Amino acid sequence: MTVTARGKRATRAEVLAELQAAGRFLLVTHEHPDGDALGSLLAMHEVLSALGKDSVMFMAADEFPLPHEYRFFALDGLVSEPPADVAERTVVFLDCGNIDRNPADALQIDDAHIVNVDHHHDNTHFGTVNHVVPEASCTAEIVWDLMHGLGVVPTVKIAEALYVGLVTDTGKFMYENTGTRAHVMAGELIEAGVDVHDVYHRIYEGVPCAKVMLLARALAQIERHDAGTLSLTRLTREDFAEVGAEENYSEGVVDHLRAIEGTAVAALVRDRLGSADPEQRKVSLRAADDRVDVSAIARAQGGGGHRQAAGFSTTLPWDELVAFLRREVAAQLAPLAS
Repeated sequence: MTVTARGKRATRAEVLAELQAAGRFLLVTHEHPDGDALGSLLAMHEVLSALGKDSVMFMAADEFPLPHEYRFFALDGLVSEPPADVAERTVVFLDCGNIDRNPADALQIDDAHIVNVDHHHDNTHFGTVNHVVPEASCTAEIVWDLMHGLGVVPTVKIAEALYVGLVTDTGKFMYENTGTRAHVMAGELIEAGVDVHDVYHRIYEGVPCAKVMLLARALAQIERHDAGTLSLTRLTREDFAEVGAEENYSEGVVDHLRAIEGTAVAALVRDRLGSADPEQRKVSLRAADDRVDVSAIARAQGGGGHRQAAGFSTTLPWDELVAFLRREVAAQLAPLAS
């Protein structure tokens, strides 16, 4: 088996050799998985299974229920405890920029053989083998490429999983990461049997009423700072409780702020309902100006992500958090004003 030193970027050929040589795999992704994470996880599982590999998907029990828009995924064979033979399996991390984004203790062992497949530009290259492709529109695009390299013809199940990753991480093909390759991939997946209208309906329609009511709360509490370059809002535990919303119902709220005229950075600050610390908050950031890198802002607080979409957790009091965001956005915009 090809072994590459941790921290080193592997070639496509090396990654394919790893996947072809190993017989047993454990597939994982980041906590609070989105469409790209779930789509990549399921697609890679199906690809490896098609090759006759022993593939197991792992997600912690506290990740369930999934956000309503992803509950249609048939994650057959998924386990919520790492298998007893985890040390003997090749662990494939998908769409995970930092190993700490999957906090399972069994995955943090020093001698774990890790294949790191991701497209985040700030990936820490924590794997034994690191296949990090920042120019890819999504991790699903990388899995699609590896699928071809492994000689697997996509089934409808594989194609649908990859399409979900593609359409969600490109913002329905509207984000700047959408290139020619993304559209070529979409065309191929549609030819493989993806029903575009059905996928759109499952992800973006049939929205629970409580989710809409939560959105209304967020929009009613928008604050704009520094001539509107920073638009932000907050959702408290009380907001979730009073409308009967699940924590994941806040997904998508920040994109409404991003669309406001004059906004350079949009931020949603929400209480972490599952945290024992009542001061724990999750901050989701979106850049509406492609000259601003919100992943740099997130990294300053221990988070990460993409240039246009990033996030972090914090216990900063509200006033200090707002001051931090204003300062960071102003620092990035200052060279533009000079």
